[in-house]
Amino acid sequence: MLNSSIFLPVIIIAGIAYSILAKKLTILAALTGGTLACLIYIAAGYTGVAMMSLFFIMGSVATSWQKHKKQSFATIAETKNGRSVLQVLANAGAAGLAAIVILFYPSFTYLMLPAMAAAFASATADTLSSELGMVYGKRFFNIISFQPDRCGMDGVISLEGTVIGIGGSCIIAAIYALGYEWNINFCFIVIAGTVGNLTDSILGAVLERKEIIGNNMVNFLNTLIAVLVMLILEIIFI
Repeated sequence: MLNSSIFLPVIIIAGIAYSILAKKLTILAALTGGTLACLIYIAAGYTGVAMMSLFFIMGSVATSWQKHKKQSFATIAETKNGRSVLQVLANAGAAGLAAIVILFYPSFTYLMLPAMAAAFASATADTLSSELGMVYGKRFFNIISFQPDRCGMDGVISLEGTVIGIGGSCIIAAIYALGYEWNINFCFIVIAGTVGNLTDSILGAVLERKEIIGNNMVNFLNTLIAVLVMLILEIIFI
């Protein structure tokens, strides 16, 4: 078996180096991501790191996929310098909070491990549905009014993007199940991730468009909602 004391730093250092060299993250953001990965490993082992890594890899690929079609929607900061610390915390902060709960209250591990997976499922669904939805979506509509709306606007979704997002949640749920156990939590993680993703669109349409909150807060809240939905499902049905 691989010695975890050696294997983990290799994974984290490789991730940090790639993120910086490929300009996916700023230097400080990459170091923040590495710190979160360590925290998540301590709480959830390699399964937790795998979920975080897969979210990052799929998100990076989706963001780069047919980028020329999405150029008008990308911010200058994201395009040239990589994502910031706040963006890293917005996407992985809720999972980090779940890890902290596990470390301080080990008796809640059975609740917080699936909740962590739900946070990553929501973040993955959000990224894939928005990035790939802009490429493969056919009809775009406002999630509140259900009226046709312009692709790339806050709160605008497509059927294709939503289905892709559900697929992303399924992948994260499968990683969780492979690391722990195939049970009803697989379905709960997919449900929580999908609810979180749709919540992101609702918040975007209702609050972000009016500049009441920014995109980072929207991303953090959608993962936090996924965590809460997961906890509610576990408490009711398990």
